[in-house]
Amino acid sequence: VQLVESGGGLVQPGGSLRLSCAASGFTFGSHVMKWYRQTPGKERELVATISTAGGSTNYGDSVKGRFTISRDNAKNTVYLQMNNLRPEDTAVYYCYALHPLPPRRDYWGQGTQVTVSS
Repeated sequence: VQLVESGGGLVQPGGSLRLSCAASGFTFGSHVMKWYRQTPGKERELVATISTAGGSTNYGDSVKGRFTISRDNAKNTVYLQMNNLRPEDTAVYYCYALHPLPPRRDYWGQGTQVTVSS
């Protein structure tokens, strides 16, 4: 099983980035997908969630209206489009997969660094 994030980097405030998470080794289309982020000394924060078919999404209050989560089940990939980035968005971003039925197997990616700075 693998979740491989990409697309992180350094961006100026107000800029945009698109993160991707490529999945393999499990039935991607059967899993709810989430993006989390974490900064040193803080708990991991839920950023966005997308349902298995992509018809339902949810966002953390701090990113609503700026971030968009989407998925392509044919490509086994989930995306996070991040617009109007702020310095406080700086974090390591993690991709997470969760099967909604027992035993609710879950998987984490290794993370990708996003730094928002001028």
